Amino acid sequence: MTSLGLLTEKYTSLSMIGMCKNAGKTTALNHLIADLNDRHETFAVTSVGRDGESTDVVTGTKKPGIYIHEGTLIATAAGLLEWCDITKEILAVTGMNTPMGEVVVIRALSDGNVQLAGPSMNEQIIEISGMFRAFGAQKILIDGAVSRKTLGSARVAEAAVLCTGASYHKDMQTVVNHTAYFCRLLSLQPPKCGRALSAIRAAAGSAKAVLANDQGDVRRIKTAKEMSTALGSRENSGFNYIFVDGALSDGILKPLLMSNISFRDKTVITGDSSKILLSPPVCEKLFVKGARLAVLDPISLAAVTINPFSAYGYHFDKQEFLDRMSEAVEVPVINVEEGINDSTDV
Repeated sequence: MTSLGLLTEKYTSLSMIGMCKNAGKTTALNHLIADLNDRHETFAVTSVGRDGESTDVVTGTKKPGIYIHEGTLIATAAGLLEWCDITKEILAVTGMNTPMGEVVVIRALSDGNVQLAGPSMNEQIIEISGMFRAFGAQKILIDGAVSRKTLGSARVAEAAVLCTGASYHKDMQTVVNHTAYFCRLLSLQPPKCGRALSAIRAAAGSAKAVLANDQGDVRRIKTAKEMSTALGSRENSGFNYIFVDGALSDGILKPLLMSNISFRDKTVITGDSSKILLSPPVCEKLFVKGARLAVLDPISLAAVTINPFSAYGYHFDKQEFLDRMSEAVEVPVINVEEGINDSTDV
């Protein structure tokens, strides 16, 4: 079993998130599939974007196939079944449509390469996961599209593996910094105050924002336009938790940060990490003003995988890349395939 397999062994569902194309996501997925097969576990695989094709339709670079084994459950578009060189049993048709046809759930009756293109919406992924479990899956692997941050939702998967690499940017430190920032968001936890947390959960969905305090008192703010006035009001100064329903974006936060509103010792909360769409400068300004970020539903970031080879003709020193990334993030960092020696094996 590889180190990545050991790190993710305890999770029953896992999403693969790529910082960019050619980040090594498929290589990491293949390692996990091989590990699960060696352990003789019944598992399932699907993909948010198309994966498993021999050539990337965007960059034109070669890609590794997805090799699965007899007994594996798969959800993919019906139009790709002819490109799956396995004997297959169709278990269910889902009614979920993609540009490549309706998503079907199949069981592999032989080993072979497959192409995946599953559902694109989180609710559909959750529904597919329920089908997988009904058909006996002990573990579910969800291969995400590029920068699909919504896969960082705990509703979709128990844990995530973040895949990054030289294809993200030609400057190594830029790759490290941006990956570390995304890791920080994926690792956010709920506020520690149980009363405030319970009160926010109860009020969530009833307004654009909810203010709460340590005693569990809440005040609802109906629209984004009202937030600045409400947060600047003296009567609301005792509310030290600010829950924003939906996306927390630069457009929402920048006007508040530019005002005279005090954020010291306040906690800004979203539903989960996938809702945080803040740029690093805006997020840093929030921290400088003394605020914290938190989520209602955390996800476990199991590991970061790195690919030092770029699809664009350059590469990083693999040991230096591994060392820098390991220093920058608080989760294990793995080069899942030390033997990679060209940009076609990503």
